[in-house]
Amino acid sequence: MTDVTIWLDNQGRSPSARWGGRPPQPPAKVVKRRQSTRLAKMRAREREDRMALGKTFGAWALGAASILLCSTLSAAAADKVTLLLNWYNYGEHAPFYLGIEKGYFPAEGIELSVEEGRGSGATVQAVAAGSATFGYADFGTMVKAAVKGAPIKAVGIMLQKSPMAAQGFADKNIRTPKDMIGKTVVYTPGDSFSQLWPALLKVNGIQDGQVKVITGDAATKRNAVISGQADFLLGNVNDQKPLIEEATGKPVYAMLFADFGVNTVNGSVIVRPDLLEKNPDLAKRFLRALQKSIAEAKSNPQAAVDAMLKVNPKAGKRETLLASWTVTLPLLHTALTEQKPPLWTDPKDISGTLDILSKYSGVDLDPAQGAKFYTNDFLPN
Repeated sequence: MTDVTIWLDNQGRSPSARWGGRPPQPPAKVVKRRQSTRLAKMRAREREDRMALGKTFGAWALGAASILLCSTLSAAAADKVTLLLNWYNYGEHAPFYLGIEKGYFPAEGIELSVEEGRGSGATVQAVAAGSATFGYADFGTMVKAAVKGAPIKAVGIMLQKSPMAAQGFADKNIRTPKDMIGKTVVYTPGDSFSQLWPALLKVNGIQDGQVKVITGDAATKRNAVISGQADFLLGNVNDQKPLIEEATGKPVYAMLFADFGVNTVNGSVIVRPDLLEKNPDLAKRFLRALQKSIAEAKSNPQAAVDAMLKVNPKAGKRETLLASWTVTLPLLHTALTEQKPPLWTDPKDISGTLDILSKYSGVDLDPAQGAKFYTNDFLPN
């Protein structure tokens, strides 16, 4: 049913009688009242629209400001950290670069810069002097410096099985220490390999004069083996072996010191003790990111090497670096730490290392005082 309004004039006439059948028009007061009502509704609707738009813009602006603030705070909070390596880049260093590539260090609020080193001794000195936040160096070298008063300590050890090895072409048939008798070895006087050479001989019942010795630096050692002047050299399995194989295309056999009674934990993360006291959280975050980096590098060696080459294309040939990291993998744990995460080191491996150093490297220390040189306290639980 439709409601119809009919207006009558003052004489009671209907529209059809008054306007000859034309549609009726409402009085002026009614029109004005209707227009006024319509205008009020329009203005109310406009106010509602403006309020809704204001709320939307305000929410967007607040969100944008929050994102900007978080980004600013995140950037401001990132700790700039320098890691000084033990040597020029080779496969062993790949996890550090993979951690940056995967975002593990940035996720911990760390802006990490990795710098190549010039030997563990130089790295230890730099970290002790505060020139680098963290260092990656041979544990034994660090211990020797600490005994002499250098403010330095290890907080994680990546290579828990020593990479030190007697290495020669496979056809030389040097598989055990007894096979070295009557052969010629080349090493660098005063380095960590030459210092532990007497230990390898003594533990395996070999007299000093039963192996002929010639000396030279790292390049000279390789050339001596390649040219046949020496039957084998002393060096790290993940360094010299891949390089000689790359240069000659011939297989090299590496007899690990660790497999014949002389194991010293090796590649370690070192830091000044005062940093551990003043900023323990930084050490914890760094080590947490590094643990993830090592685990990822174990699962994906190719990606680890590619990450290193992305930063340093001159690090070496991809195949050689991959071979270097591959032979490093078995060195990440000892029998005591196989079920532990990377970097966590058993105190017995530390005391065993200190015992060897005290007997053969001229270091005056008590093997039972490993806590002076190493701690697991800053590693994730």
